[in-house]
Amino acid sequence: MKEFQGKTAFITGAASGIGLALTRTFLERGMNVMMVDVEKAVLDAAAHGLSNYGDRVGKALADVSIGEEIAVAAERAIAQFGKVHVLCNNAGVSRAGALEDMAVSDWEWVIGVNLYGTIHGIKAFVPHMKAHGEECHIVNTSSIAGVTASALGGTYATTKFAIVGISDVLRQELEGTNIGVSVLCPGWTKTNMFFNGRNRPERFGGALDVFADPKLAERNARYRAAGTQGLDPLDLAALVLRAIEENELYIFTQPDRRGPVEERYDEIMRGFDAVAERLPKILQRKGPA
Repeated sequence: MKEFQGKTAFITGAASGIGLALTRTFLERGMNVMMVDVEKAVLDAAAHGLSNYGDRVGKALADVSIGEEIAVAAERAIAQFGKVHVLCNNAGVSRAGALEDMAVSDWEWVIGVNLYGTIHGIKAFVPHMKAHGEECHIVNTSSIAGVTASALGGTYATTKFAIVGISDVLRQELEGTNIGVSVLCPGWTKTNMFFNGRNRPERFGGALDVFADPKLAERNARYRAAGTQGLDPLDLAALVLRAIEENELYIFTQPDRRGPVEERYDEIMRGFDAVAERLPKILQRKGPA
């Protein structure tokens, strides 16, 4: 997708962090943007801060884990702007802790926002994009944790690995159409991700303070410090814009994270080496059928 002027983007988690940076970047390229977020006051403030862009900015309150709410927000975007060309399934949450200790409600919350939020966005917009036939692009926000997992990040990694898989499949299914697909796998970025528990709905256990858990105090302090040294979201958004222009599948944000990814895939290759050595011996012992 090369042309952005006059086109429309639909961005979830748009009121802060990566989503707000994407919003600003697309607006600067002449696009309309429908900003979608679950937190009304923050969404209102963010949209107000962009009032200089006039009627090119729309906003919709929606919980991405609820398909009906995303469908309504999609209808609003189409009603206001006509056609949607860029979908950024960006909303995300995180809940740390050992897998054996993780409450089912926490799994449901993280899966609901991260994974089902992506699914609901795809369901709402792929048919629309195919129907209008103009150049389009979908960006699904995963994480570097979607290609290399870390202890105590099981719920997050589970959903982020799934988003990488969904994006890969979607790209294959849309090959030859007007729709490109990218998966964003950021490392440390200066966002409010650590405070996302404030928006956890009552049905998933209510508001959460991640810093109240003494078992995770050291880990959370370390992660929070790393986040403050992370990439500026506007610099990340520039990488996303370039990847859309070039129709690149993977969008990474920190070159120094290559090593752990290579180590993981080396381990996978060792698994193939092992079966290549062992399976013939096993089959030989069995003898002819």
